[in-house]
Amino acid sequence: MIYQSIVIGAGQAGLSAAYQLQRRDLVSGKDFLVLDANAHPGGAWQHRWDSLTLGAAHHIHPLPDFPFEHQDPTRPASEVVSAYYADFEKQMGLAVRHGAAVRSLSHDGSVFTVELTTGETLDALTIINATGTWTNPFWPVYPGIQNFAGPQVHTATYAAPEQFAGQRVLVVGGGASATQFIVQLRAAGIDTLWSTRRAPDWREVGNDPEWGVAVEREVNERTRAGLPPKSVVGTTGLILSDSMKTGINSGALVSRGQISCLGAQSVRFADGTQEKIDAILWATGFRHAHRHLRGLKLHTKDGGIRVLEDSVSAADVPGLYFVGYGASASTIGATRAGRKAALAAVRRLRTVAATAHSSGPESTDRRETASA
Repeated sequence: MIYQSIVIGAGQAGLSAAYQLQRRDLVSGKDFLVLDANAHPGGAWQHRWDSLTLGAAHHIHPLPDFPFEHQDPTRPASEVVSAYYADFEKQMGLAVRHGAAVRSLSHDGSVFTVELTTGETLDALTIINATGTWTNPFWPVYPGIQNFAGPQVHTATYAAPEQFAGQRVLVVGGGASATQFIVQLRAAGIDTLWSTRRAPDWREVGNDPEWGVAVEREVNERTRAGLPPKSVVGTTGLILSDSMKTGINSGALVSRGQISCLGAQSVRFADGTQEKIDAILWATGFRHAHRHLRGLKLHTKDGGIRVLEDSVSAADVPGLYFVGYGASASTIGATRAGRKAALAAVRRLRTVAATAHSSGPESTDRRETASA
């Protein structure tokens, strides 16, 4: 059987794409399939730290035609969003295979072959890649890091301030998660220091309607050129909210600058000062989870993947689409990109079908789609 499309990833972007495919008369489970490495619905949200409540999380944009309303802001965001995604999968009748991790993707010029970590292979005419970043945390390396004797925790495994009870914690990273961790740890009575590679880029956005458009334009320019997307904070800066202003005024959100080296229980900063620390919280972000795409040789010498003007179509492999990459890494961008990718995939399928029909049955070969 050859699927018309396979969606890899069942987060915001993947589910949005799957819903749009279904709206274009592709039959879920018959014409297209969603593969997700997670054992349960919820995408990356199911792995967020328990102390991150819905009210403290960034705005969660709803999935298409499925309102996200009247939720308890005091509940863990991981619970609420996971249940919301599960309801969406069920009520929309989407064929999502959980626990189906993809090892590799290949293309013979007409058909993609998806190999799962179980060894099973599946064929499809188009692929919508929505694997996000959560499974690929970035751990920086500094001189002396191998000698540090205390616990080191990444955002991906952070659970709650109780992990650091009674310790002095160095929080590393210039993004929003780092500032949220510091505020939360300080509220729990835990002493913190903050390290960033460069001075925090605080911005007062206000109600500027053009701000989001400008950010998206900048990201799209990079991906079209084959450059790797910047980190979120590298594009948006840190939003200077009232709570952040309070943190700055208290001294909690004042960066000590870049790390020079680490000792067994200490950190030396680039300005020469040294501080005793007991633990490190690496809020250093994630990289796109594209290991399974290596065989396609998509990456440019600069480390990015070139996409076309529509911001979702791979420039070098027709029939491959990216959502949750570049400008669509945000929840609102992911929903919009899911629709774009589905429309682009359907157009591609129509072109393939028309070509196969005009060429005659002897040339349809593996390009023919099965309906059973």
